[in-house]
Amino acid sequence: MTIFETIIIAIVEGLTEFLPVSSTGHMIITQNLLGVESTEFVKAFTFIIQFGAILSVVVLYWNRFFKLNRTATPEGASAIKKFLHKYDFYWKLFVAFIPAAVLGLLFSDMIDSMLESVTVVAVTLILGGIFMLFCDKIFNKGSEKTELTEKRAFWIGMFQCISMIPGVSRSMATIVGGMAQKLTRKAAAEFSFFLAVPTMFAATLYKMLKLFLEPDGMQIISENLMTLIVGNVVAFIVAMLAIKFFISFVTKYGFKAFGWYRIIVGGIILVMLLTGHNLTIA
Repeated sequence: MTIFETIIIAIVEGLTEFLPVSSTGHMIITQNLLGVESTEFVKAFTFIIQFGAILSVVVLYWNRFFKLNRTATPEGASAIKKFLHKYDFYWKLFVAFIPAAVLGLLFSDMIDSMLESVTVVAVTLILGGIFMLFCDKIFNKGSEKTELTEKRAFWIGMFQCISMIPGVSRSMATIVGGMAQKLTRKAAAEFSFFLAVPTMFAATLYKMLKLFLEPDGMQIISENLMTLIVGNVVAFIVAMLAIKFFISFVTKYGFKAFGWYRIIVGGIILVMLLTGHNLTIA
């Protein structure tokens, strides 16, 4: 990969990671358009630069990640309950993280094989887009809440597992999961950002370890160290801007615009594939 290709793919990652449009799907499409060969390093790269994106969440929500729960503990609570109350934020993140962690390990090879299919991305972009046109109406029933319970956190984590299919979008799956649990759009979007940190950090670490254990893994990493650094820095900067835009936009307008975007992009790609056109422009 050249530095130019690295920057382009990292910009796409930063822009799309926290939007409900599928960052993985967009990076696969971008990789194909640029004519970047799908080597083991390139596959790992698309996961590793997510570290830069999740770092932007930690920076923007610093007080949420490094502030313990100081509210009064319920009277008569056990030592475990008191501990979980104090570390309430981390505990709920852990509860939501577990389903994807387990399924990710079990189906790692299957997920990797789907990452090479632009057709899968195109179809899931369209299907997800159609759903997003109606999700505001579907989940806009009854009173909305901002409180996140353990049960709600777990079900959001279950929804996150759907995003293992390229093109679905981790952000879309978790936000929809939050709205299905009666959270407000803003509360659901923010928890989606928070959940990205342990989920994507684990995926990054796993891919780095897997690459490191390759026969020439250490050499591959050292030869591409600048590519990894540039990719993460660019993804970090762009993701910070994207998060600020997204929270403001989705709170005010909802998800319909993202639904139409997904349908248009997926439709164009599917038509190109079905008519025998090659996505490669480089």
